[in-house]
Amino acid sequence: MEPTPDMQIKSRKLNGQSFEVLSSKLRELDLSYNRFNNDKSILSCFNGNLSTLKSLDLSYNQLTDGSGLKVLSSRLKKLENLDLSDNQYNDSIFPSLTGFSSLKSLDLSANELTGSGFEIISSHLEKLENLDLSYNIFNDNIFSHLRGLSSLKSLHLSGNMLLGSTTVNGWCELKNLKQLDLAENNLGGSLPDYLGNLSSLQLLDVSGNQFTGNIASSPLTNLVSLKFLSLSNNLFEVPISMKPFMNHSSLKFFTSENNRLVTEPPTFDNLIPKFQLVFFRLSKTTEALNVEIPNFLYNQYDLRVLDLSHNNITGMFPSWLLKNNTQMEKLYLSENSFVGTLQLLDHPYPNMTELDISNNNINGQIPKDICLIFPNMLILWMAKNRFTGYIPSCLENISSLLFLDLSNNQLSTVKLEQLKTIAVLKLSNNNLGGQLPTSVFNSSRLAFLYLRGNNFWGQISDFPLYGWKPWIVLDLSNNQFSGMLPRWFANYTSLNSIDLSKNHFKGPIPRDFCRLDWLQYLDFSENNLSGNIPSCFSPPILIHVHLSENRLSGPLTYGFYNSSFLVTMDLRDNSFIDSIPNWIGNLSSLSVLLLRDNHFDGELPVQLCLLEQLSILDVSQNQLFGPLPSCLGNLTSKESSHKALAYQRAYFPLGSIEKAYYKKMGPPLVDSISKLENYIWLNFTEEVIAFTTKNMHYGYKGKILNYMSGIDLSNNNFGGAIPPEFGNLSEILSLNLSHNNLTRSIPATFSNLKHIESLDLSYNNLNGAIPPQLTEITTLEVFSVAHNNLSGKTPERKFQFGTFDASCYKGNPFLCGPPLQNNCSEEVVPSQPMPNDEQGDDGFIDMEFFYISFGVCYTLVVMTIAAVLYINPYWRRRWLYFIEDCIDTCYYFVVASFRKFSNFIR
Repeated sequence: MEPTPDMQIKSRKLNGQSFEVLSSKLRELDLSYNRFNNDKSILSCFNGNLSTLKSLDLSYNQLTDGSGLKVLSSRLKKLENLDLSDNQYNDSIFPSLTGFSSLKSLDLSANELTGSGFEIISSHLEKLENLDLSYNIFNDNIFSHLRGLSSLKSLHLSGNMLLGSTTVNGWCELKNLKQLDLAENNLGGSLPDYLGNLSSLQLLDVSGNQFTGNIASSPLTNLVSLKFLSLSNNLFEVPISMKPFMNHSSLKFFTSENNRLVTEPPTFDNLIPKFQLVFFRLSKTTEALNVEIPNFLYNQYDLRVLDLSHNNITGMFPSWLLKNNTQMEKLYLSENSFVGTLQLLDHPYPNMTELDISNNNINGQIPKDICLIFPNMLILWMAKNRFTGYIPSCLENISSLLFLDLSNNQLSTVKLEQLKTIAVLKLSNNNLGGQLPTSVFNSSRLAFLYLRGNNFWGQISDFPLYGWKPWIVLDLSNNQFSGMLPRWFANYTSLNSIDLSKNHFKGPIPRDFCRLDWLQYLDFSENNLSGNIPSCFSPPILIHVHLSENRLSGPLTYGFYNSSFLVTMDLRDNSFIDSIPNWIGNLSSLSVLLLRDNHFDGELPVQLCLLEQLSILDVSQNQLFGPLPSCLGNLTSKESSHKALAYQRAYFPLGSIEKAYYKKMGPPLVDSISKLENYIWLNFTEEVIAFTTKNMHYGYKGKILNYMSGIDLSNNNFGGAIPPEFGNLSEILSLNLSHNNLTRSIPATFSNLKHIESLDLSYNNLNGAIPPQLTEITTLEVFSVAHNNLSGKTPERKFQFGTFDASCYKGNPFLCGPPLQNNCSEEVVPSQPMPNDEQGDDGFIDMEFFYISFGVCYTLVVMTIAAVLYINPYWRRRWLYFIEDCIDTCYYFVVASFRKFSNFIR
């Protein structure tokens, strides 16, 4: 077959040894994604006539030196488009490009270029119109080398190391520049004045910098040819009236996200703009103003995408926006203060695919004709409002509907079998109830189901399962389900996250679950599960596991042994026995380990010290003994975002914005348009970690969990001294060593715990003085050394230590100083001569008190030791603490009496 003059060749997986161009009429050649690592050896294989080649794509390879390009430049005289992006080129590439005199478009993005020698290009590539230098390591010097590129129409410099301001000579020569992308650098200050001279500019992207100032006084007011303007993620002040752009008749795309929204005098509100926007985003303002929808929107009739989310805008749901813009495709109004009922116009909007009105105060019932109004809806967010009544069953008739979120409302009625065609169904935290229909679990489309916090009930263990189903997320937590755990869950081999917590499931964890190799999140906590954890249950990519508050027992053996990505292991409040296995030290990603209130014994394994990410450790209320490993002081307890990240999946929905861009502006020469698309984050659940600190039981989640760090070793039988290395835990917020058998003194190195908020050393056998250096800790909120054998003076009453009362020191009879009543400065007063009868009376009273106190304490101790042998181990520990209090009290009186008796003898 004779090749046509427009012949194109796309080649994949070539080895560079046998490729040969077979036609002299070849116009475009694509050699991307071939892992070439030597362009000279590759390009020298071209033995055919390349005189007609106009476009060459060598992107996404491993090319480095550019020598082959220099050879080809003499043969590719008509080459106009050259794509060298995503390789490993450095500045040595620039001389190799000077021979491409016909080049109009050059893409050098995502390489290792610094700009040294770049000026040679500007003197040889006089016809260059499109230049992409994004995602390299250029600095500000690149600006001074652009002056020779007077034909340049598009310049892409995003993602480099540009700093400070861009007021550099040479920009005035770029009169033909139509597209300028400076996004994602470190540029700051006011927008440079030179921008006002680029009168041909149609696209400007300065997002992701640190620019400041009010847009109304910026050079942007002079750029009336602008069609696309992105100001997002800066420090701008953006007028809500859009007054600075009223004369920009060409403006189609405007986005300002994460800036400051400012208001203007009411006289400007009635201005009619000359532009008709296609895309408008004014969201996530840094200061909520409690304003109404901008008035200029009443004069917009061509909007495809409107995003006003996260602004605290008040008023009724703006149905007039849909009436005025009949071609609307995406409307985002979440995180505002809209009130009243959801009033929709009696008119279908076939173009509408996404509607987000979540996090408002909209009430009443969901309109029953919503399916007729939005017949082609793909994504519908209505969560966190006050909707009541039933969920319209007609939603099943919207065949395109993929994502429905009605969670956190007050809905009471639903027919789940009529919603099984929706891929992502979120109905959590409503008043829904009833039994789950079998058809839900046999749906061929439903893959994400969230029913948390409702009143569903019944057994699901005996549901029949037909064939393989693509389940990914299943959340049935906090309902009234009962029975055994469903064994057929194991057939959902694609299951990624499962939450059955806070129900009434019983029985063992089935061994069938060992087949769930793709599981990342597992929560069976707060049920009545029993038996051992199957030793084969160790999903290789498991990240979070919660099995707390059940009746699980036995040793851990090898459960989770191969789960090397495990971040959270929560096994609190069960009946596990035996020692803590040493293989836990192999879980290199482990950040949270909760083994509280079990029956673990033995020593604390030193392998825990290998867990460099460990920041929360709770092994309290067990029977652990032995010395505390000093290497625990090497734990960094640094901030970690992995602890709060439970499960997320990004979903890139539509290309409608790109379609609108092409229609209004032609093919984009930079990728700024792709940044306008919204990613959908399917948050499975918010990770919550229960941890006791400051004498309170807290549930940490979100950003707070990222920063939380603590160690709780209390209520065990640890002995010996507290390792001074614990003072190296400089980032820790909570340390609890109470109710053990620790001896010797409190390490002075504890003064290095500069961030600690709770320190509990009570109920041990510590002696010596309290280190005075502890007063240097200014973050302490809770402090206790009660019930030890400490002596000497209490710490100075300054900083946080001025807030601690006597209860923090009680049970230490030899401590003195405020806030205790024992005065350290009180000296012994010599006894004065007294009549014999008075001396005799005093002596008689002291001796009687001494004998009575001693006899009572001795009898009480002996009887208690015998009694506790017949008491449950948990109550045994509690009784022991009570008896210790009694003994300490008796001891105090005995010592006091003995002192009086000694004075009497003297």
